[in-house]
Amino acid sequence: MKRRGFLIAGGLLGGGVLLGVSLTTPPSARSRLGDKHSFPTSGEQVALNGWVKIMPDGRVIVASPRAEMGQGVHTALAMLVAEEMDADWASVSTEQAPVAQIYANTALLLNVLPFASDDDNLLARIARRSVQKVGYALSLQVTGGSSSVRDAWAPMRLAGATARAMLVDAASQAWGVAAETCRVRAGVVSHPASGRSIGFGELAAATAKIAPRSDVKLKNPSEFRLIGKPTARTDIPAKVNGSAEFGIDVKPGGLLFAAIRQCPVLGGKVLRFDASAAKAARGVADAFVIQDQAVVVVADRYWRAKSALEAQNVEWDEGPNAKLDSAQISAQLQAALTGSDNGSGFRSQGDADKALSQASRKLEATYSAPFLAHAAMEPINCTAQFKDGHLTVWCGTQVASLARWRAAKIAGLDSEQVTLHVPLLGGGFGRRLELDMIEQAVLIAIRTKGQPVKLIWSREEDMQHDMYRPAAMASFAAALDEQGQALAWLNRVAAPSIGLSTTERLLPAFAADSPDKNQIEGAFDLPYAIPHLSVRQLRVKTPVPVGSWRSVGHSYNAFFTEGFIDELAHAAGKGPLEYRRVLLAEKPRHRAVLELAAAKAGWGQALPAGRALGIAVHESFGSWCAQVAEVSVQDGQPRVHRVVCAIDCGVVVNPDTVEAQMQSAIVYGLSAALFGEITIKNGRIEQSNFPNYEVIRMAQMPVIEVHILPSSAPPGGVGEPGTPPIAPAVANALFALTGQRLRRLPLML
Repeated sequence: MKRRGFLIAGGLLGGGVLLGVSLTTPPSARSRLGDKHSFPTSGEQVALNGWVKIMPDGRVIVASPRAEMGQGVHTALAMLVAEEMDADWASVSTEQAPVAQIYANTALLLNVLPFASDDDNLLARIARRSVQKVGYALSLQVTGGSSSVRDAWAPMRLAGATARAMLVDAASQAWGVAAETCRVRAGVVSHPASGRSIGFGELAAATAKIAPRSDVKLKNPSEFRLIGKPTARTDIPAKVNGSAEFGIDVKPGGLLFAAIRQCPVLGGKVLRFDASAAKAARGVADAFVIQDQAVVVVADRYWRAKSALEAQNVEWDEGPNAKLDSAQISAQLQAALTGSDNGSGFRSQGDADKALSQASRKLEATYSAPFLAHAAMEPINCTAQFKDGHLTVWCGTQVASLARWRAAKIAGLDSEQVTLHVPLLGGGFGRRLELDMIEQAVLIAIRTKGQPVKLIWSREEDMQHDMYRPAAMASFAAALDEQGQALAWLNRVAAPSIGLSTTERLLPAFAADSPDKNQIEGAFDLPYAIPHLSVRQLRVKTPVPVGSWRSVGHSYNAFFTEGFIDELAHAAGKGPLEYRRVLLAEKPRHRAVLELAAAKAGWGQALPAGRALGIAVHESFGSWCAQVAEVSVQDGQPRVHRVVCAIDCGVVVNPDTVEAQMQSAIVYGLSAALFGEITIKNGRIEQSNFPNYEVIRMAQMPVIEVHILPSSAPPGGVGEPGTPPIAPAVANALFALTGQRLRRLPLML
């Protein structure tokens, strides 16, 4: 075992011992079933376990432990339960699960482990089992990392199957027949021999008294009636008719509104603010400073609060970052790449340095990507009420357990004294993994003396006080043989540490500048068969707060690696498709999506004049995705006409959602590839709204085709894997068209 592996194992072992958990036994699906007390009931609802409730009229309510932020997770998770329960899908609905251990996301933490998905050595197995157990022990109820279905696949199916068995037992006891002679279909238990049948609702009360079986078996995939079938999302009707409630729609009685203005300079504070002038404005209830760096105005209407705040003259202590600009940060990244610090090794195979020193033919390149904002459609908001020693919070958050814990800490309460409601999210993309809006809303609610208050950030505040996708820079050096085949690959990636920045904000006691898989993912797990490989991470500290952005490190490392592999193909005089196919000979899932995308795009066939194709393939979050982009240049700017996407995400729960998520991920990544850039001048973020932070418009949208490979493998993620390949596919197409190699995002000719 190498030193790095020993340290990783030691850290996991130490954490496991401290928490008093078994390292080799991750939480089983059965241990996560909970009981009828886990899922709170009201009225005539009857809970059968921690995931399923039944109403007397036959309606089935499924607990959804993950936030619905447009990814269709409420529908997909309900399908898992309904399939095994044989419920009537038309009678199934979801309810946001409370904060409880059985709803912990045990799959999410697997994303931070520095192992490739197909790495099955002893250390990798121990690490995976350990983090699952640790995540469960800490009750981390998080939506992120494209992990919702992956985490729910076993426990939610088992919950449905267990509920089904209980219903059958209740019916068979009432009829005096053997349970195995009963059948279940569409919410009805029947006994074919006697012709008797009874609905779930009529059985609810009796079923609640039945002890759950311990020998329940899940369906064979050949028996699926719902899983794998295109299914309309359950949240769409309410979103179409306007009845859906997002965080910004919450309106408890007596609601006040709060507007906020934070120091425009990174790390700056409030120097002087005349609260009396703001308080004199119409409808204003209060005005004050919070956390030393923001001014808040509370009023009976949001527009009054915002207008009163904008009218005030706030003097700022700009602090040490008042001269910071983007050029300085780029220089930091460049200096890290060329400096003497060799960083942290994340991949070492063969001897890349020696192979490069002896090579007669080498290729070198440097790639870069800028900071990016999340730019979710729903601006940051949070509603809170602190009354009679109890705190109630309404917030579209991706981190329910941490949100409740942090809210309690700010208010000086125990977590049990906090009720958290998680409404629909108008986009998350990693931004709502943060707790800043919750901290601020609770501090404001403490001052409003029992009245609920809704904090809303303006779009400008949202854009200029984000936790940004890191700016990154990567250097490559490759050694080629006489046939142009790659012998060695040396990749150094310089970027701020996502893990350190996030931990400093959320769990500062655990913050440490240690190797960060999030920063280097998509680079260290290079799939190509190159004998000598070295991938190193250089963590660069900047004053800019960084965090998770859709597909995290994969979002820039895929652009870097798939761009450089295209350069190697060109240097070898080989086609980019064929060059990849040879290097992926031992990676069948990579090859399968690559070949499917190429075939469906008509690779090698004649194109209209002035157009070209580019290709890229990337694995992330347990799924394999390849994309082909068809591009042209119009008025000196890239124009993408068509994107063909092939995805292998294991067993598919809802093909309709998979297709929608690929389309969404491509649009999100394409906006970043063509336009996205956050720049800094005099310590301030220059972009403030969509006029100067462009996204793809309807008229610029390409045709998107999605092709899903059939698979019997366990489910992979689908929320993020479609984002990483799009930028390199477009860049590679532009090279094929113009001969100009674009190594910096956004792509500008």
